[in-house]
Amino acid sequence: VQLQASGGGGLVQAGDSLRLSCAASGRPVSSNAMAWFRQAPDKEREFVAGISYSGRTIAYADSVKGRFTISRDNAKATVVLQMNSLKPEDTAVYYCAVDGDGTVPTRDSRNYDFWGQGTLVTVSS
Repeated sequence: VQLQASGGGGLVQAGDSLRLSCAASGRPVSSNAMAWFRQAPDKEREFVAGISYSGRTIAYADSVKGRFTISRDNAKATVVLQMNSLKPEDTAVYYCAVDGDGTVPTRDSRNYDFWGQGTLVTVSS
């Protein structure tokens, strides 16, 4: 599976919104959980949001709950992260990921087999 993320790369202000998209190719992912992780400078990669293969099970990190929304379109093999009310602490490289074996999202990055290249989100105060 190849994952291509887009939507980041620019500088936004605190309170702004940003939409990240990730397109999968190479093999179907409609039966797999997908997720977004992020990694800030000098910090470990952390779970942001995950969605089950059907879209019915969704999980968020507490730090983004109520501000971020994850969704997927299995027909287009895409997963989207809508980020609202952005804060400077959201600044990080964001990665999309696919669990090659699982159908529901988990928060452990070790469970994800395929990763996108990362897209930078920078939020200024």
